[in-house]
Amino acid sequence: MNARTIEIRVPRLAASVLACAAIAVAVSGVPGATQDQTTQTFNSAEEIEKFCGNIADAARDRRYAIQTRELEALKADIDQRVKQLEEKRAEYEKWMKLRQEFMDQATENVVSIYARMRPDAAAERLAEMDPRLAAAIMLKLQVKQSGQIMNEMERATAAKLTSIMSSAARKEDPT
Repeated sequence: MNARTIEIRVPRLAASVLACAAIAVAVSGVPGATQDQTTQTFNSAEEIEKFCGNIADAARDRRYAIQTRELEALKADIDQRVKQLEEKRAEYEKWMKLRQEFMDQATENVVSIYARMRPDAAAERLAEMDPRLAAAIMLKLQVKQSGQIMNEMERATAAKLTSIMSSAARKEDPT
């Protein structure tokens, strides 16, 4: 045989009254109670509502206490995660600073290399690389050295580098 479940839809107020009635019945018929103890029986819906009304504040306070504890636990978890994020951010900033120092040093070394090269050799090497990088190197060189290197370049390459260098020197964005 198949067991069938019957779904009963009860309004919220009626459901809470039924729940309180079940509690009231359980309280009135507690096993192990002696005859000296007062047994409470609920004979009407009014008595059940009264009982439920009396315990509603205690139940609400208990729910609030549980919710408060849960919120405090969540807050502690969030605080811990924020602390971890701050530590990671500090570590990331440290690595970025080290990287920037390395890049600055590498840029200085590359510029020094090109500054010590003969102008014809430097012109040949700079013409082969990315024009933006070549222009950046040329801007860091002394003006006399940049001029000598440009004298050794083909006109089209020198013009392209000059255009990039002049755009980089503008104080306003041309677009």
